[in-house]
Amino acid sequence: MLADLKSTRYPVEVGLLVALAFFLPLLEAPKNLAWLGFAAAWLWNRASARDFGGRWDLWDTLIACWIASAYVVAAFAPVSQQEWKGANDVLRYGSILWMVKRGGYGAAELRLVLGALLVSTLASLVPGWWNHLTKQYVALQLKSVGHVNHSAIYLAIVFGLASAWLFAEWCAWNAVRRAVALLVWAILVASLVATASRGAVAAAFALVLLLALAWWPRWRAPFYGAIAVVATTLALAVALDTELVAKHERVSAEDNVLNARDLVWNMGFAAWERYPWFGVGPDNYSTISLERVQEWRRLAGKPFDAKQYAGTNHAHSLYVNTLVERGVVGALALGAVLLAWAAWLVRRRPRAHDSDLDWLLWGGALSGLVITATVGLVNTTLHHEHGILATLLLGLWLTNLPRHPRRAS
Repeated sequence: MLADLKSTRYPVEVGLLVALAFFLPLLEAPKNLAWLGFAAAWLWNRASARDFGGRWDLWDTLIACWIASAYVVAAFAPVSQQEWKGANDVLRYGSILWMVKRGGYGAAELRLVLGALLVSTLASLVPGWWNHLTKQYVALQLKSVGHVNHSAIYLAIVFGLASAWLFAEWCAWNAVRRAVALLVWAILVASLVATASRGAVAAAFALVLLLALAWWPRWRAPFYGAIAVVATTLALAVALDTELVAKHERVSAEDNVLNARDLVWNMGFAAWERYPWFGVGPDNYSTISLERVQEWRRLAGKPFDAKQYAGTNHAHSLYVNTLVERGVVGALALGAVLLAWAAWLVRRRPRAHDSDLDWLLWGGALSGLVITATVGLVNTTLHHEHGILATLLLGLWLTNLPRHPRRAS
């Protein structure tokens, strides 16, 4: 690893990016320092070389509008609380996406970052499993990622990355590497189930099947293997009466499959009706109280029933949360990024004869989008650590695309 870093054009910059990837699910202060150090090193290096990664393109415009939209809506927030801090979160993962996209990193550098993401996840699972097995946490979670739902989102994206790596490199590996890769894959599958997050588990299993289908023109074994793994895991989860199954049975028996999310969304929509264009401000969802909703409904001449609402810190939905906190302005910016992400993945999918690295990077970017977009229906994705993870994987794939201009349409 040190030899690879020394051979890079900007060893300090790449080292800080690897450090960010490594500390992302592990420690709070080091990952923040790594991000600041990476940004400073990147700007210094590019200014010194007078090379900021080529001509301005559509992605640069989208990223700039995305970041700017967060600060615009923060300026119009009707209450002052966490709106500027929330805008800074968009700046953090948006700037990482922009800098990595324009980084022009080589194959060795890209593999270092991807490897750090996998190794750090495995490292963070050690205390996570310990706390889970000793009953300190009912469900498994990563300490520096936080709440089990957010930990499950992070694990689902990394599981997709690991699956893409397994599919891309299997034929080139020897028996030892294959055994290690399968062990890592099994640990991630078990960890996902242990989070008991129904949305993340369902999305992760759908993702691995989608990845396997994408690999079909190149290699067909992943599809059959993915079906076998998903079926076996679900069967074991039921047979062992895991918390994942027990949780679903419990909420189904209570006729509460959404786990009261509909009441949380009602609260949010009441706020959005009041502030449709700029919302209540990034990270200000918690300011929506029953008293305020009652007053807004009264002013709108609409009935109010307290039993139809529930307050919380966020909407447990990427789409509802964005609409409520950032209004139409923020929702349009997010929608443009997600649509462009999906369009690029479809139009620039690697060909069967392209390199293993091309397929690996594409699979990582696909994992970030699929988990963000699907789990985002019922949980607040694209936030803090898993927001950085998803955009980092997108940036790593985009920075590799200029080496393949023939794919552009």
